[in-house]
Amino acid sequence: MKVMKFGGTSVGKPERMKHIASLLQKETEPALVVLSALSGTTNALVSIGNHIAANDRHSALQTITTLQEHYYSFIKELLQSETTYNKAKAIVDEHFDFLNIILKISFSEALSKDILAQGELLSTKIFSCYLEEIGESYALLPALEFMSIDENEEPQIGTIRTRLTQLINQNKDKKVLVTQGYICRNARGEVDNLKRGGSDYTASLVAAAINASVCEIWTDIDGMHNNDPRIVNKTVPVEQLSFDEAAELAYFGAKILHPASIWPAQQYKIPVKLLNTMEPEAKKAH
Repeated sequence: MKVMKFGGTSVGKPERMKHIASLLQKETEPALVVLSALSGTTNALVSIGNHIAANDRHSALQTITTLQEHYYSFIKELLQSETTYNKAKAIVDEHFDFLNIILKISFSEALSKDILAQGELLSTKIFSCYLEEIGESYALLPALEFMSIDENEEPQIGTIRTRLTQLINQNKDKKVLVTQGYICRNARGEVDNLKRGGSDYTASLVAAAINASVCEIWTDIDGMHNNDPRIVNKTVPVEQLSFDEAAELAYFGAKILHPASIWPAQQYKIPVKLLNTMEPEAKKAH
């Protein structure tokens, strides 16, 4: 089984989400798909949390309403079947009902983590609706049921492996397994997040836990370049890099993939490949 991670820009538009599904349909190997939140969502959720923390409920409500309308437009364009559209709308309503309810609750750090988790929960559930619509064999594996960190905020690979293996075994007949990047539970059982590297870190941890054949990180550019394209003209993607070389590029500003987020793959000798969602046939960096 391979692990395929898609970031916010890769799922940020309905046509891109459909494109991911088409990539999965071409796969001959079962895939565990890790999704980020739709692009722009996490920033909006951070803003909502900040408004609530500042007791500016009016601004928080405005941001919630604007974001909800964006999701309504998104699923309307994504889904053609009335059945799957209604299912997706109910999902959107459920999560935004939660956000509206928290406007009446006193702000806390734990609450802010609950707010941030809504993005990945929404993207994976909406994508699952689309997979259902096109008849793909899939299952949604909730990250909050297997991804955990200890009291030092370090992931527990052994526990992750045990819980995730159980979930995979329960869905052996499914070709595509979908889960959330970034989010987890902490040592107190509360909703939390992985902080460094976000969804890339999730993908790497999952790949290590299941001994995946490969960990593919799909972005909107052709992998890691030989220099920072924001500073140097005419950079080119590098086809193959060691972890040490990737670390050096990251140190000098190449932020496409930080080695700290993929150390579990390095530790367990899982190959990591960077691919371009928009140009899947482009050379793969690994």
